[in-house]
Amino acid sequence: MRYSALLTDLYELTMLAGYLEEGMAETPAVFDLFFRHNPFQGGYAVFAGLEPALAYLEELRFTGEELFYLQGLGIFRPRFLEFLREFRFRGTVTAPPEGTAVFAIEPLVTVEGNLAEAQFVETALLNIVNFQTLIATKAARVCQAARGRSVLEFGLRRAQGFDGGIGASRAAYIGGCAATSNVLAGKLFGIPVRGTHAHSWVMFHGDELASFHAYADALPGNCTFLVDTYDTVEGVAHAIEVGKELRTKGYPLGGIRLDSGDLAHLSIVARRMLDAAGFPDAKVVASNDLDETLITSLFEQGAQIDVFGVGTKLVTAFDQPALGGVYKLGASRGEDGQWRDAIKLSEQPIKISNPGILQVRRLRRDGELVGDVIYDSEAGLAGPGLYDIEDPTRPVFTPAHETGEDLLVTMLDGGRVVRAADPLEVARARAARELAQLSPRTKRFMNPQPYPVGLDHNVHTRKQRLIAAARGQR
Repeated sequence: MRYSALLTDLYELTMLAGYLEEGMAETPAVFDLFFRHNPFQGGYAVFAGLEPALAYLEELRFTGEELFYLQGLGIFRPRFLEFLREFRFRGTVTAPPEGTAVFAIEPLVTVEGNLAEAQFVETALLNIVNFQTLIATKAARVCQAARGRSVLEFGLRRAQGFDGGIGASRAAYIGGCAATSNVLAGKLFGIPVRGTHAHSWVMFHGDELASFHAYADALPGNCTFLVDTYDTVEGVAHAIEVGKELRTKGYPLGGIRLDSGDLAHLSIVARRMLDAAGFPDAKVVASNDLDETLITSLFEQGAQIDVFGVGTKLVTAFDQPALGGVYKLGASRGEDGQWRDAIKLSEQPIKISNPGILQVRRLRRDGELVGDVIYDSEAGLAGPGLYDIEDPTRPVFTPAHETGEDLLVTMLDGGRVVRAADPLEVARARAARELAQLSPRTKRFMNPQPYPVGLDHNVHTRKQRLIAAARGQR
């Protein structure tokens, strides 16, 4: 899939034109992509979207048709359009591998290159990473609530357009979903696909039992029957009747699906009926606008559900439809060859940017994630002490730890991929592993314990100096 170079905001192009006119387009610069608040009022996020982001950067170029369109806008000079004709991304990108647990404020993607290329890619990178990280995080929360039961992503029909549906299926799999109903996503990404029949199948046949028989005749190896078109308990009985006939032919009854009503009560009844009829391995599948909160409630009610089909509230991130990631200049190189820190001020401390060419050192103890230190890769790590980002007057906190490793890895150098994004199975396994290494207090849905993320001494000191200078407090 090629991303058009016009997948951008107009102001990226107008700034690019301005940099060219000033003779600044080739100035080296570094930008960081990050978010300021963990999504869903939770304690973490799951990084996703790296592979399509790298593909976008590596393939970035303006076609003749796209340049013709820009010429027709009447705001760009011919020199700029000729500049775009040869425009490519030839910079360096560092990022965590997909599936990594990440947290507010720390860099997710660092882009180093000339000012023109590093600035221009802002919109597209945010579009890709914001959405897929958000959905991967939602999926991880839903899977956490499912307590080890399978979660199937059923959201294509409710997704925000074709591209949203494809990206959501990909990200949901990284976040922990076992399969998708999205056949194209299955083909593109190798995600297992699942699905049987809808209410319309039963309605068309008019008679539920006859519809189950017809389906079993057509697809005997894929029989999970939707039982709530008319009367749910009677539907379970009909599924059992057809399941007995399937067994005589050497096929298993896959299970039944509940899509309405009192899911907790009906799942208990269905489980009892299936077990009594000799189908202990048949699965009880539940759907109907589920999310982590409803799944948690179902278990509290004693629900006997083996598989959850989650759609709308997953692929649309129903309770928080945007991650809110931002892209800020960290430094640029002057004519003297020295890097010059940049900073954005705000009345809100959380919105004051962090200067420098940043890296993140992740600290662990007994395999558990215990803290992340943001430091300047040029200056090196000053130490494991964390300076609070929102309240610089708080005492320095040093997490007890045994090991540490840098989080951001060089993925693209000179405009070419030097480390390919991991296969989805690897990213999915990484997400499960990292979340298992995160404190239960940080993973709880209500009032999670904040995971420690802070600045090292060098970045903290330089940041405070820049703030004072920018505010005229020399």
